Amino acid sequence: MHYDPMEKHLELMRHAPRAMKYDGSMPFGEWQEAARQKLAELLGLPLEMPESDGFRIEYDEMREDFREIRFTFASEPLVDVCCYLLLPKDYEGRLPMVICLQGHTKGCHISLGRVKYEGDELKIGDGDRDFGIQVVRRGQAALVMEQRAFGERGGTAAGSQCGLPAMSALLLGRTLAGERVWDVMRGIDCVTAHFDMIDAGKIALMGQSGGGTAACYAGALETRLAAVMPASSFCGYMESIGVRQHCACNYVPGIMKYFDMGDLAGMTAPRPMVVVGGTEDHLFPLESASREFAVAQEYYRIAGAPENVRHVICEGGHRFYADASWPVFDEVTGWR
Repeated sequence: MHYDPMEKHLELMRHAPRAMKYDGSMPFGEWQEAARQKLAELLGLPLEMPESDGFRIEYDEMREDFREIRFTFASEPLVDVCCYLLLPKDYEGRLPMVICLQGHTKGCHISLGRVKYEGDELKIGDGDRDFGIQVVRRGQAALVMEQRAFGERGGTAAGSQCGLPAMSALLLGRTLAGERVWDVMRGIDCVTAHFDMIDAGKIALMGQSGGGTAACYAGALETRLAAVMPASSFCGYMESIGVRQHCACNYVPGIMKYFDMGDLAGMTAPRPMVVVGGTEDHLFPLESASREFAVAQEYYRIAGAPENVRHVICEGGHRFYADASWPVFDEVTGWR
């Protein structure tokens, strides 16, 4: 007897059609535009633009070796985003900027290397998750953004609280993943409008786990991103969120009918993409990640830039690997 619904789901996932994967029947650039339109539709985008960006600086202070600007902006009506722009203490000319997104931690203070709650020191020290500090100490600007349902934007001292926002978004034809991508897009609008020290042609996005998932989607849709570096997130849908218990924010209705993760990389090509993963990451297994990376490599070959996509594989689990990843990022972007 076939009582368990997962039996049917597994069979459907094994034979998911990826109906919009590139098949060579049209010019590659035309496929990218059509694929982006479908992906945006699946994510529930676009959202409503606010009447103004509501930009407001809360403080502008010098730290020991960098300048920190805390500001907020409106992403859509009734939705505000809190951010930190970190700038090197001494710089000349316009700066490249890396947008930094945490995953399911207790908030973006982790990207600032600050302990706010018990256990934060482990996330920072054992997982290289102080992304903003890493970036600014490399001589680049860091935009540390709080994602929806994390930290100050709906999280608690116990951690991220994605379940209800993710499910209620689905009732409205939206997705929490899409809302996070929208915040990134509007964040680029805000920074380029108000901070003239940022080089608008050199804006990258990196994130780990849930932040890496947002980076994969945003990199596919937002062509102003010059480079993306998703960590602990790039993997086949079936082998990761399809068969393992994950947070509800990972799920996009119907996406396996059209795409898998490698196809998202195809929408990102030829812009540099660095995929980071661990050999023991059981949430996003390496075997599946490597298979989707091979798909990504083929897309980048078609786009004429096979050297622009890299896979950084490190011994370990679900975390970021700063020492191994940043040199590869530097190599593919040429920003340092």
